[in-house]
Amino acid sequence: MEHRHEPVLLAEVLEALAVKRGGAYVDGTVGLAGHATAILERNAPDGRLLAVDRDAESLALTRQRLAFAGQRVRFAHADFREVPALLAAERADGILLDLGISSAQLDDPGRGFSFRNDGPLDMRMDRTQGVSATEIVNRWPEHELADLIFRFGEERGSRRIARAIVTARRQARITSTTQLADIVRRAARAPRGGDIDPATRTFQALRICVNGELEQLGAAVTALARCLVPGGRIVVISFHSLEDREVKHAFAALAREELRLVTRKPLRATPAELQANPRCRSARLRVAERSAA
Repeated sequence: MEHRHEPVLLAEVLEALAVKRGGAYVDGTVGLAGHATAILERNAPDGRLLAVDRDAESLALTRQRLAFAGQRVRFAHADFREVPALLAAERADGILLDLGISSAQLDDPGRGFSFRNDGPLDMRMDRTQGVSATEIVNRWPEHELADLIFRFGEERGSRRIARAIVTARRQARITSTTQLADIVRRAARAPRGGDIDPATRTFQALRICVNGELEQLGAAVTALARCLVPGGRIVVISFHSLEDREVKHAFAALAREELRLVTRKPLRATPAELQANPRCRSARLRVAERSAA
């Protein structure tokens, strides 16, 4: 199935990476290759790209989309935390991490990331391993569910929601996205402004937990920054405050000796991009450059 994909903050990413002809780049979360395609067009004719993604299904589509670049691309079904090992002694001119989930993952009901369409409650980015959201929702104790929803969803109604989930699963196993969303909506208070579905924060929390999205994120950013050539840049796009905080702190620690902060505050989408691609409304982009020393 062909998916329409609009890469987030594309112009800002290309400028931040300072993509040059013949340069070596890493896309650690290549997704559907929106950013990667533009990078390969700019670093042609002999520039290289390491394209990494933990989602085997997305990576299969990406292989097709980047076929035009031939041997200039190396693909790896891996987590971005494995990039230093994949590079070994090599150094990159630029590294990109887009920490959001792709449009293909969101739009496919079978993946269980979204409650807009009914589907199995999965949420694993790599479906070859790990525990699904179904297992967490149906097996975790109430207090652990509440802590999870509060910590990763920043949901003030986490205790009410956890209690409602446990009550519902006593009647029947919770296995679908809409089933869970309905339970959460009945228990949660609608966010101020009313433009965010009450189930959003709970689904975010489960997705983060299922995929270990915050595990060693700061350490991974630090390790990636050390894979750059002097003057090379690392660009990270995050989509919620928990991710952005980890990136900010990692950059700040390295800025004392190893990095120069290119952006003191995160860049956000322009009004024009927001209108064209509403999914980028929460995107935050940070950039740092490897010091010459």
